[in-house]
Amino acid sequence: MSRWILALDQGTTSSRSILFDHAGNIVATALREFTQHFPQSGWVEHDALEIWSTQRATIDDVLKKAAAKPGDVAAVGITNQRETTVLWDRATGLPIAPAIVWQDRRTAEACSALRAAGHEAEVTRRTGLLLDPYFSGTKFAWLLDHVPHARVRAERGELCLGTIDSWLAWKLSDGRYHITDVTNASRTLLLNLDGEWDESMLDLLRIPRAVLPRVLPSSFDAGITIAVGDAEVPFTGLAGDQQSALFGQACLQPGMAKNTYGTGCFMLMHTGTRPLASHHRLLTTIACTPGTGERRGPLQYALEGSVFIGGAVVQWLRDGLGFVNHAEEIEALATSVADHGGVYVVPAFTGLGSPHWDPFARGSIAGITRGTTRGHIARAALEAIAFQSAELLLAMQEDAAVPLYELRVDGGASRNDFLMQFQSDLLGVPVIRPTVTETTALGAAYLAGLATGFWKSTDEIAARWRVERRFEPTMSRDAAAVRMHEWSRAVKRSLGWASS
Repeated sequence: MSRWILALDQGTTSSRSILFDHAGNIVATALREFTQHFPQSGWVEHDALEIWSTQRATIDDVLKKAAAKPGDVAAVGITNQRETTVLWDRATGLPIAPAIVWQDRRTAEACSALRAAGHEAEVTRRTGLLLDPYFSGTKFAWLLDHVPHARVRAERGELCLGTIDSWLAWKLSDGRYHITDVTNASRTLLLNLDGEWDESMLDLLRIPRAVLPRVLPSSFDAGITIAVGDAEVPFTGLAGDQQSALFGQACLQPGMAKNTYGTGCFMLMHTGTRPLASHHRLLTTIACTPGTGERRGPLQYALEGSVFIGGAVVQWLRDGLGFVNHAEEIEALATSVADHGGVYVVPAFTGLGSPHWDPFARGSIAGITRGTTRGHIARAALEAIAFQSAELLLAMQEDAAVPLYELRVDGGASRNDFLMQFQSDLLGVPVIRPTVTETTALGAAYLAGLATGFWKSTDEIAARWRVERRFEPTMSRDAAAVRMHEWSRAVKRSLGWASS
C-alpha cells in the first residue's frame, strides 16, 4: 500500500508541496516563494509561469526530502489561492497576460457601475456573492476586454480562462484537462448556488462558456493522473484554500467554524446542505463536496467572511517599514510594550472586505502621540488582524443564529500566541489551535485520500483532529466591547479614502 498523500498548496506568496501520512501527520514539506508584482496603485499581479515552475519544483524537492520511491504516493490533492485569474492559450499552454491576483482592485469602477445599474441583489441571489473586484468574474471580463484579440479568440474557443487550480491541473496533465471544483468555481461570480455555470451571470459579464473549465466535486475519481517522480499518480482532490482548511479542520457539521490566518484572514462556518443568506454582507459559498467518480454528493455550504490583509500586515512591517528582519520577530516587538498605547492600525491596503466591502478604503494609523514607539505600532498591527476577524464572527453568529462555542484556527499567523490570546479575548470564546496547523494542505490531502480509499470516511478524518493549544478568554466582555468600539472609530476614518 502507498504510504503517503501529496498535497500541493499554491498560495498567494509561495508554492508548497507537503506529504502526509495515514495519521494526517506531515512527513516532509518544500516551499518556494515567487514574485509579487504591483504595476500601479491597486493592481496586484503574478506570473503564472513562475507559479507553475515553483510548484513543479516543490514536488521534486519534497520527494527528495522524503527519499520517496515510485509508488509511495497514493494520490495528489491541490489547494490554491482563490479568485486569482489566468488566461492562457489552449494550443500552446502559455499565459497571454499576467495573472490578476485576488487582492487586485482594478475592476472597482466596473463593480460600482454594475451595482449602480441595480444588479447586485440578483447577483447575490444567484451566486451568494457581492459585486466586488475580489471575485474572479470581473477580472475575467477585464482580461477579455484589455488583452488584444482576447475576446474574439475566446469566443472561438482558442483560450482557457480559469483560477489557479485550473491552471495547475492543465499544466500537470499536459493540457489534457481543463477542470475546476465546486469550491473554486463558486468564487467566480459565474457559478450559481445550485453548482452550475449560470447563463444569466455569463451574459451579464460577457464571458463565453467555451473558455470555462468543467466543474467537478472536491473529491473525485475522474481517471486523471499526473507524473510524480517516476510514477503516474491519481489526482483526486481539489479545493479552494479556505474551503480546504474548513475540511482539514474537520468542521464538517453545521455551526462549526474556523479562521485561517494567512496573507488574508478567512472565517468560514459550515451551514450544512442549504445555502444561508447573510444579512451582514457575508458570503454564501459552497463548501467542500465529495463525490463518487465524477458525480458529486449533496452540495455543502458555508458562510464566509473575508479579511484582505491579515498576515500580510506583518510582511509590511518587515519589508515596508523595516521594523523586523524576520516575521517571527514581530511577536517579541509587539509584547515589548505593555499595551497598544491608544494606537490602531487599519491595514486597508487594498480596500476592506467583509462586512464593509469598500474597495476604496485605504490603510491608516490612528491615535499616534509623541510617545508612540515601533512596539505600539507592531502591537496595533497584530491586534488589527484579530479585530477584523472578530467583526466577521460577530456578524456570522447573528446570521446563523447559532452560538459559537469555540473557534478553530490555522495558518501561519495562528502560531503567534499573543495574537491568538487577543483573538480569544475579543470573541469571548476559546480559540483552539490544532496539532497540525497546515490544515489548508491537509484538507486537500483528505479530499484526495477519500477518493482513493486511503481514508475510508469523513468520520475517520474527524477522529484524527488533535488540539495543540487552547486559548481561553481573560478580558471582560465590557473591556472587549470598548476595544471593538474604538476599532470601529478607526475603521470609519479609512472608508472611501481613495474615492474622496
